[in-house]
Amino acid sequence: MSVEPLVTPVLRGTTAKPYVVVVLPAYNAARTLVRTYRDIPKEVVDDVILVDDASQDDTVEIARLLNLRVIQHDKNLGYGGNQKTCYRAALESGADIVVMVHPDYQYDPTLIPQMIAPLQNGQADCVLGSRMLHKGGASAGGMPIYKQIGNRVLTTIENLILGQDLSEYHTGYRAYSRRLLTSIPFTENSNNFVFDTEIIIQLLVAGLRIKEIPIPTRYFAHASSVDLLKSIQYGLAILKRLAFYLIWKAGGRQYFSITRPAGAAPR
Repeated sequence: MSVEPLVTPVLRGTTAKPYVVVVLPAYNAARTLVRTYRDIPKEVVDDVILVDDASQDDTVEIARLLNLRVIQHDKNLGYGGNQKTCYRAALESGADIVVMVHPDYQYDPTLIPQMIAPLQNGQADCVLGSRMLHKGGASAGGMPIYKQIGNRVLTTIENLILGQDLSEYHTGYRAYSRRLLTSIPFTENSNNFVFDTEIIIQLLVAGLRIKEIPIPTRYFAHASSVDLLKSIQYGLAILKRLAFYLIWKAGGRQYFSITRPAGAAPR
């Protein structure tokens, strides 16, 4: 793994603006990276870190032309593995708030101010950009029907089991507080897409708060998306994690790291 030199931010007082870091978990994002980066509101974002998961295109070269801080994986670690590197790097840079933006332009970077506002105001520890809050928005944005059905069915099951009332658990547009990322064992999570479900379970068990904001849906030719088979595998992996949660809640063992062991330091 190669890493660009880290620039340590100046220490800030308690009343200063929080240090906001955007992380871009990238894989073959050369066609959409420039559009994504140009839409990031620089007036509210202090640093942008791109983690490249062994892309086969020109993602890294374009990122360097944009003067981004680039971290390269020597081999493909998967979506969850990429996020682990993203969040560790953001925390090391001194981030108070970390926003994950997919560089495939599927999520609207101009909404970052709305994503971070509940964190800045102390209303939440995690903000999810939901494509399901506005009725008909997912269809208007081109989300395939099978994905909409799967999303809603899984979200209903997750709400029942986790005691929540969220409109969507499966968005890739997320903002986390430093407190959240240093309170849960996210580094022990899966390297695959189910990482996103594991981190929600962890933060809820830790007593942390989630808020949703509505975002537009964007599906187009160059936006990354998993096919039907992988979507089914993803859904089954989520149901498995929920079963593990129920086993743990009933007093059984932890089949994934739901809580940090007592006395363990944040990593």
